[in-house]
Amino acid sequence: MKVDLRYFAVVRERLGTDGETLAIPDGCSVADLLVALGERHDAVRPLLRYLRVAVNQEMVPAEHRLHAGDEVALIPPVAGGGDCLRLCDQTLDPDQAVRAVSGDGVGGIATFFGVVRRQSAGRTVRRLHYEAYREMAEAEFRRIAEEAAASWPGVRVAILHRTGTLEVGETAVVVAASAPHRAEAFSACRFVIDALKERAPIWKKEIGEDGEVWVGLGP
Repeated sequence: MKVDLRYFAVVRERLGTDGETLAIPDGCSVADLLVALGERHDAVRPLLRYLRVAVNQEMVPAEHRLHAGDEVALIPPVAGGGDCLRLCDQTLDPDQAVRAVSGDGVGGIATFFGVVRRQSAGRTVRRLHYEAYREMAEAEFRRIAEEAAASWPGVRVAILHRTGTLEVGETAVVVAASAPHRAEAFSACRFVIDALKERAPIWKKEIGEDGEVWVGLGP
């Protein structure tokens, strides 16, 4: 069977192409494919342990089985990672997120700030408290950023999210997404914040005039 490979960033540079079609055995896994690529291309063999793989624009584990016609993208570590894909227990610095995704090839930067509001579902909020499973949350930040880079080539992402207690008006989350063109920057920014709210293990307690409630569980 044949699969279509897509290459980005350092992989594209080393191979001198943005993709190729490769014949592989039926039932081949992602891990098998990476071994075959290392044997086929000496230039990328040292990179393989750093790469993640997206199949049909979804991140998959090494044991994922491939099918004829699959689009397989090799995803290097994303720019703007490390210190700008993280949880913070102090006031967020939006400029830090913007700097992390800036560069000469950037034509647009979209940002989103999530701010603590006074009213929520008819309740008056005095403050919020955020708790997170840090290691898992930051790993999920990286997965979300990698998915954005796979869906919109050239996109760079930064995510900063608060933990601890926040007062009304404080910023709880900052997302910055850059791209060569504004449309991709807008799309990636929205994807990231929506995925973050749905998937990251971060819990929010509303503390109000009528008591406390963990959002999503009720009183």
